Amino acid sequence: MPLALYALTIAAYAIGVTEFVIVGLLPTVAGDLGVSLPQAGLIVSVYALGVTFGAPILTALTGRVERKPLLLGLMLLFIVGNTLAALSPTYAVLLVARVLSAFAHGVFFAVGATIAADLAPEDRRASAIAMMFMGLTVAIVTGVPLGAFVGQTFGWRVTFWGVAGLGVVAFIGIAALLPKTLRKAPPASLLDQARVLGSGRLLLVFAMTALGYGGTFVAFTYLATILEDITGFAAGHVSLILILYGAAIAAGNLLGGRIADRDPVRTLTWLFAAQAAVLVAFTFTAGAAVPALVTLAALGFLSFANVPGLQLYVVQLAKRHRPGAVDVASALNIAAFNLGIALGAWIGGLVVGSSLGLGATPWVGGIMVAGALVLTRLSGALDGRAAAAELRAA
Repeated sequence: MPLALYALTIAAYAIGVTEFVIVGLLPTVAGDLGVSLPQAGLIVSVYALGVTFGAPILTALTGRVERKPLLLGLMLLFIVGNTLAALSPTYAVLLVARVLSAFAHGVFFAVGATIAADLAPEDRRASAIAMMFMGLTVAIVTGVPLGAFVGQTFGWRVTFWGVAGLGVVAFIGIAALLPKTLRKAPPASLLDQARVLGSGRLLLVFAMTALGYGGTFVAFTYLATILEDITGFAAGHVSLILILYGAAIAAGNLLGGRIADRDPVRTLTWLFAAQAAVLVAFTFTAGAAVPALVTLAALGFLSFANVPGLQLYVVQLAKRHRPGAVDVASALNIAAFNLGIALGAWIGGLVVGSSLGLGATPWVGGIMVAGALVLTRLSGALDGRAAAAELRAA
């Protein structure tokens, strides 16, 4: 693999850390800035919304910009966003900083996969894309727990300084290693995106993605507080537990891709059913250390096992219903993942601030995932009707 690909992987790693590390730091950030826990949870929602709406719009607007200058500009924006987060004197400034970082996140992954594929030989393009996205997965397994440990030990601002430093490393790597001449794919216009959003079948899958993926974040956003206040773990142990959770995520993402290849709808049906059940179970196991850890490992596995199936299913339906905009549909499903994060974190904040309290976040998240299960069954039934109609027509 070319060295330039490793620069993209480092950038993906830095972006992955900054997106998810805040989960382990919410209690610390809330205490330092003098805001409530639900308000702190909005930091997660705002970032996810920045990716959701910033990615498609900014990708369309920057479609004619040369790839290398664009990536350098994105990493510069990422560095500025995380530096501002480290310096934030108020909660409002921190929200602005997170939005800036989110804008860089969305566009980077939209164009980075194409660049990674072009950097590799014809027979290794899929491996090149996987290597870049491996940075995101490794960030969840290692960077997020390490960032949480650093933030709890030395202060949350130090974590953001560290992430900004990773951005500098990625910037230097891209500047030094990425070729100046990179192929530009035809930019996806806002009209192309609007056409995809006009497909009821694709909208149904986007809703499955948002509910199924986002349901876990009702509880995951407040996981550090759940582990400290309900399970009784010390703050210093949370980072170690996040390693367990991250390893389960990596395993789920890997196995989920393998089992979804043949029949994504059937796979998603079983995964969503199990995920909803585990979330409900976490409501009752959170009060004891060992059952809580076992449940969290299962939840981590299931929460990312559905990702490959959802992405594959969108591509399959787009080829059938919007064949001229398959890439746009795939990109909008990535936006749907982040919309789910924002929705889950926001609902979690409402639950925490209500009479239901922190302990209700898992079962409320389970209801969201159950909604995704219902939509999956509906989508599968529509597929069956379409297949039957094609047979009759033949």
